[in-house]
Amino acid sequence: MIVRRRTAPAVLAATALLLTAGCSSGAGDGPGRAPAATAPGGASSAGTAPSVPTAPAPPAKGSARVLRTVAEGLKTPWGLAPLPGGDLLVSSRDEGTVTRIEAKTGRKTELGTVPGVAPAGEGGLLGIALSPGYASDHMIYAYFTSASDNRIVRMRYDERRPAGDRLDAPDTVFKGIPKGTIHNGGRIAFGPDGMLYAGTGESGRRGLAQDRASLGGKILRMTPEGEPAPGNPFPGSVVYSTGHRNVQGLAWDGRQRLFASEFGQDTWDELNAIKPGDDYGWPEAEGRSAGTRFHDPLAQWHTDDASPSGIAFVNGVIWMAALKGERLWRVPLNGTAAAATPQAFLTGDYGRLRTVAPAAGDRLWLITSNTDGRGTPHEGDDRLLEVQVR
Repeated sequence: MIVRRRTAPAVLAATALLLTAGCSSGAGDGPGRAPAATAPGGASSAGTAPSVPTAPAPPAKGSARVLRTVAEGLKTPWGLAPLPGGDLLVSSRDEGTVTRIEAKTGRKTELGTVPGVAPAGEGGLLGIALSPGYASDHMIYAYFTSASDNRIVRMRYDERRPAGDRLDAPDTVFKGIPKGTIHNGGRIAFGPDGMLYAGTGESGRRGLAQDRASLGGKILRMTPEGEPAPGNPFPGSVVYSTGHRNVQGLAWDGRQRLFASEFGQDTWDELNAIKPGDDYGWPEAEGRSAGTRFHDPLAQWHTDDASPSGIAFVNGVIWMAALKGERLWRVPLNGTAAAATPQAFLTGDYGRLRTVAPAAGDRLWLITSNTDGRGTPHEGDDRLLEVQVR
């Protein structure tokens, strides 16, 4: 195992649910956040908000141990999609490429470049996901920043063609998501219902998060063809939840409940339990707030300690990758509430952590993010790691 550096203890004395408010103007996916919201508003809707204890239970016993570095030398890796046979696909934000990595050997094979990607700031080729029918259709979905917007496309992966030319021309599934130098969201995932979910950002224009007619600052739910999914809370709309600042993590628990991680501004990053149609407060509220208007997070962190991107659910626990926090957070769940105080692991060992995905049994795949212009790359960065967790 290669350990890069250590900047803080692996298990923090001051964890997410015990912190007091403060400022960290450079936190998040990149430096230079927008001006702070000045008028915090209400709290979660009565009867729908997760129950968060005022005196959290002691941390449940957990662990996270890097077993091996699977691959090195990845350039601005962002999206991660495990293949049925055990290998992995990784997207490069700035290069616009998709690469296959053999899980056993770490061998890398570039599939091709996604046309139309226009990387800038936090934008580029972001999340990727496999079609629910991948075994027969071999379709890869990708969320990327183009010259005009953020959009979702799908491409057929043909393993028989030469390396570098294994992706068919993309078919646009959905477009028109606001783009910006910052806050492009970008995580996509197919839910247990077979529908495609996308976390978007408000592109630095925070008012979009409360505008139901805008696709910015939302979680979207659509069919694999890009149409509003049946049962969505707002008829004829792909909007599933509102009031988000920048969503980069989506995961479901064993009861098919959706959770999402979200970048705060200067004070609170969030892990949210998502209920269709609910408003999560941005920009009028950051973190928990008073009243009954907004849905409160089930856990929150100071932005220096988190700045969360990908999340994964394994055996009753949400694992959350932190960028500025340079750590892997463990959040045990009790329904849609945090069952105990979150714990931090790998703090500072591998730098910025971007994406996490379930592997077999008690394992996770974890991608670092030190070549994204905000980290400090060391020899071998960026890496794909195999992590044993409990």
